[in-house]
Amino acid sequence: MANIKSAIKRVKTNEKANAQNSAQKASMRTSVKKAEITIVNNSENVVEVVTAAAKHLDKAASKGLISKNAAARKKSRMAKKVNALKA
Repeated sequence: MANIKSAIKRVKTNEKANAQNSAQKASMRTSVKKAEITIVNNSENVVEVVTAAAKHLDKAASKGLISKNAAARKKSRMAKKVNALKA
């Protein structure tokens, strides 16, 4: 454990940030999985669920939890699957 006051504070803030980042990343993963399941089941609310997943991906990318390219890739793949359903 750290002895210096600033190092102790830093450990506390790092733990707090880690908890927030983990929660947001889990939320993003859950929404993406819901979108994938909705696409496979060909539900009627597929557009809304995919839009919500894209929003979560964009938010995670803007906060630096995932890279911009990873978010774009995941959104592109979801959109491709949705378009395949419509065709």
